[in-house]
Amino acid sequence: MNNSPYATRKKETIVISLGGSIIVPKEIDVDFLKRFKAFIEAHVKQGYRFVIVSGGGSTCRMYQKAASAVELMDKEDLDWLGIHATRLNGHLLRTIFRKIANPVVLNHPDRPLKFTEPVLIAAGWKPGFSTDYDTVLLAKRFKAKTVINLSDTDYVYTKDPRHNTDATPIKELSWKEFRKIVGDRWVPGMNVPFDPLASGLAEKLGLRVAMLKGTNLENLEAFLAGGKFKGTLIS
Repeated sequence: MNNSPYATRKKETIVISLGGSIIVPKEIDVDFLKRFKAFIEAHVKQGYRFVIVSGGGSTCRMYQKAASAVELMDKEDLDWLGIHATRLNGHLLRTIFRKIANPVVLNHPDRPLKFTEPVLIAAGWKPGFSTDYDTVLLAKRFKAKTVINLSDTDYVYTKDPRHNTDATPIKELSWKEFRKIVGDRWVPGMNVPFDPLASGLAEKLGLRVAMLKGTNLENLEAFLAGGKFKGTLIS
């Protein structure tokens, strides 16, 4: 359990990287989307603003796998399939939040945009990295010091817990320590807690990234409230 960095910085713009594995684990998780919508709407009423960046998840990997089974694919084409998967998920989110969200799904982190609504939905930009990298760029743009990464695991682990029973959760670690785990190279469709290139940029910018299980909204509430939370803080 950790103490949230939001303990003294409430009501700023919150930047969230919402993993595609949370939106579409195998099929679209309608129950989660209903709960997430209610959660965001409740916090908007408290004065929060949100930038939510959608990942591609299983949709991305399904299309990449299908394309690769038919034709030898290069990295750029695989990345574009992933990017369009994030944009499809992004449009789903924007539709759900249509009453309080900017009408544009931002697919270029530097694109001029009049952002006056409580919620902004963003998605993939260009080949070479994941939406984690876009999230870091948006955190810089909107002057956020912490990024919340919502995935399908509670912590960063020493090994992949899905395949290693001896994997140990890590509650806090430095960017140097984290980058030893994920490496420095981006491969389209790779499944890591946070994109290696995004990690390098986050370290350079002095950002903190909180890794939380996306479906545990009570835990996310604790984090935003500045209390103890279950997850990994990288700084």
